[in-house]
Amino acid sequence: MEKNIFLVLAVIVVVATAGCTSETGNKTSQNATGFKISSSAFSEGGMIPQKYTTNGEDVSPPLSWSSAPSGAQSFAIICEDPDSPAGNFTHWVIFDIPSNVKELAEGIGDQRTLENGAKQGINDFGSIGYMGPAPPSGTHRFYFKIYALDTKLNLEAGATKDQVLKAMEGHILAETQLMGKYGQ
Repeated sequence: MEKNIFLVLAVIVVVATAGCTSETGNKTSQNATGFKISSSAFSEGGMIPQKYTTNGEDVSPPLSWSSAPSGAQSFAIICEDPDSPAGNFTHWVIFDIPSNVKELAEGIGDQRTLENGAKQGINDFGSIGYMGPAPPSGTHRFYFKIYALDTKLNLEAGATKDQVLKAMEGHILAETQLMGKYGQ
C-alpha cells in the first residue's frame, strides 16, 4: 500500500513539473530529469511567430537548453510536424552540437557545418538546414526535440533524420521537446 502511494506521488510530481516557467517568463518543456528546452520566440504550446516560417523570413528560432545530464558529449535537435498530410515531416536536423553549447541563436543558416562544429542534416524539403513551418491548411504542431547524447555521432553533414536516429540508438541520455503551433 505504501509503495502505491509513493508511486502515485512520484507521478504527480513528474506531471506537475513537466512544464515550468523560465526566468524570462517563457514556458519551457522539461523532462523528469530536469533537462529542458525553451525559446525566447514562443512558449510551449504557443504560436510560432511568422518570422520563423516560410511565410516570413524563414529563419530558425532561437533555442536554449539547460540541465543536461552529466556525461553528455553532444546534442542533436530534430524539428518535425506530425500533422503533415504526408506524415511526420522533418523541418530541421542538426547534430554533433558540442556539449558546452547551451543555445542556438536565431537564424542558423544553411551551412553544412557550423563554426562550433555542429552539423546540419537534410530536411524533408531536400535541403540542408532549417526550413520553417508551411502547413497547407489548418494549424499544425511543430516539435523541436533535443537529445543529450553520450557520444558525438560523427556522421557527415547532410545526414538524414533516419541516419541520425539510427546513430543515436543506445546513446541517448535524455531527451525533451518544445512544441509550437503555426497555421495559415
